[in-house]
Amino acid sequence: MSVCAPTVSPATHAEAVADLVCRYRALPPGTRVRLGKRTSNLFRFGGAAGVVRLDTAALAGVIAVDPTTRTAEVQGMTTYEDLVDVTLADGLMPLVVPQLKTITLGGAVTGLGIESSSFRHGLPHESVREMDVLTPDGEVITVTPDGEHADLFHGFANSYGTLGYALRLVIDLVPVAPYVRLTHRRYPDALACAAAIREFCSPTAGPDFLDGTVFHAREQYLTLGEFVDELPPGVTPSDYTGQQVYYRSVQQRAVDHLTIRDYLWRWDTDWFWCSGAFGLHNRWVRRLWPRRLRRSDVYRRLVALDRRYRFSDRLRRLVGAPREELVIQDVEIPVDRLAEFLTAFHHDIAITPVWLCPLRLRGERSWPLYPMRPGELYVNVGFWSAVPQVPGRPEAHNRRVEELVTQLGGHKSLYSTVHYDEAEFWQHYNGPAYRALKGRYDPHGRLPDLYSKVIGEEGR
Repeated sequence: MSVCAPTVSPATHAEAVADLVCRYRALPPGTRVRLGKRTSNLFRFGGAAGVVRLDTAALAGVIAVDPTTRTAEVQGMTTYEDLVDVTLADGLMPLVVPQLKTITLGGAVTGLGIESSSFRHGLPHESVREMDVLTPDGEVITVTPDGEHADLFHGFANSYGTLGYALRLVIDLVPVAPYVRLTHRRYPDALACAAAIREFCSPTAGPDFLDGTVFHAREQYLTLGEFVDELPPGVTPSDYTGQQVYYRSVQQRAVDHLTIRDYLWRWDTDWFWCSGAFGLHNRWVRRLWPRRLRRSDVYRRLVALDRRYRFSDRLRRLVGAPREELVIQDVEIPVDRLAEFLTAFHHDIAITPVWLCPLRLRGERSWPLYPMRPGELYVNVGFWSAVPQVPGRPEAHNRRVEELVTQLGGHKSLYSTVHYDEAEFWQHYNGPAYRALKGRYDPHGRLPDLYSKVIGEEGR
């Protein structure tokens, strides 16, 4: 592979940080502030009036890649698309590459990211060696697992920018091969699928990648990905950035091959299967839709416009269709309870397809604001669609999901809508630990707290 040079020098990075800190400190006390990014993958649209957004365009590059130590030094607003373009040139990738191109490294660390290598390598924040964090009081501190600010290092994951912003990160990388061989295996029910997940997720064996797709309660697939250096004779890698749709191939092919780059972004072209909402699964529409616009960030912007101007709501009223409840969630369920969750989900929510992604924490360390149990195998269940509202209960389906997660000992990501009351929320997300961190690093309340950000006015 040809070497791709890092995109920003250490001196340029230092200048960008100094400029951002100067602008941040110049804001009057009490000013509500966010760091402005080109893209967002959160499903909380809009924003509170009066919030100042500080431009961070100068903090979106790769500072260095060290093939010897297998590490990368990266600015916090760098998208995984840009990061991967640099690391793949050295035959390396981040241990976990979230599936959408415009997720940023800092966003995946302060939020939560996941992908098909997570059963081996955990979550993105677990591959961080150190970070420079802009605190709410306007100081830049370096945090490490064992240093003076180890509490912030461990509490940063799932804090969603309420304890500060990651400006620079040093992360671990892992070697890759040029291609990934995919094997799609079908299972007749959730019990059989869960048993296979346990088998493939052995700590000492198994594939390089593993995820799954549930098309129906009686049609479930696991996709095993394995690195290969060469393609079989006469085989060319598949291309799902054109007229073919990746998720449909799961049902159509037993074996497939992709380049490593196309494998990492296999879900992005069609935003998993959600581009069907824009007609892109219709071959005639797809032919007319420019390839450069078949990207998850484009679709999200269209959804944001629809949410802002209520086009879909107006159309449903015109044709007399019922109002809809968006059910856009990712939840982590212990693998031993997966079948119970899916059985209830099919009965009560009835959204398909559903994504499955096994994960296990990388080491023995737990993370206080998202307290999963070390050593336990979980399965992320992702579902992104809308269902008819229950009359008088506009949040009924989302509340049912949250009830199931609690009942089955799971966890729920906060990137989308949250419907817990405040007491219930802090029970799930370790209120005492969060308040201790907030008291140390944001004593003046410069940034909203986590509950306010994901539920209140700041999160809308």
